[in-house]
Amino acid sequence: MPHTFEVSFELPASVQRVHSTLADEKYWLARLAAFGGGTTLESFRVDPDGAITVSTKQDLRHGAMPGLIAKVYPGDLTVLRYESWRPIGDLVRGSISVTAPGALGSGRGDALLTPTQNGTLLKFTATAVFKIPLVGGTIEGYVARQFADGIAEVQRFTTEWLEDTPRARARHRRNT
Repeated sequence: MPHTFEVSFELPASVQRVHSTLADEKYWLARLAAFGGGTTLESFRVDPDGAITVSTKQDLRHGAMPGLIAKVYPGDLTVLRYESWRPIGDLVRGSISVTAPGALGSGRGDALLTPTQNGTLLKFTATAVFKIPLVGGTIEGYVARQFADGIAEVQRFTTEWLEDTPRARARHRRNT
């Protein structure tokens, strides 16, 4: 049974500035470096209409996998993540998909950036699906929690980036 979750948070900048940040390849490289984990930027494109497409690849070694997932998948996994962001008037819509070729699971989410009085509200709804008898639901719940926690970490990183704090600049210099 698919596991769906929702996350929302505010960012301290306008929708246009958040979109501009997402359209900056340096932001993506710094973000990936900040979180480590063997994730690489595979492609990055910004179209003339402002649409952004990003793909990343993470090599997840068997020894780094949580116990239950390691039991179900005895080898290493490659996790592919695709994101697209498109401005629509005062809003920006995002779509994120995560797959692991050879695994029986995937995730998909939709995001919406809307203006608020103090910046931008990001609303994100996602679903994780693992078609594994008996343990699929447990893995879905785990992956959904990890995904939600990861979104919170990305929000913190993005907030620092937008605020251009000394901490964000130092982190960026260390990781580039």
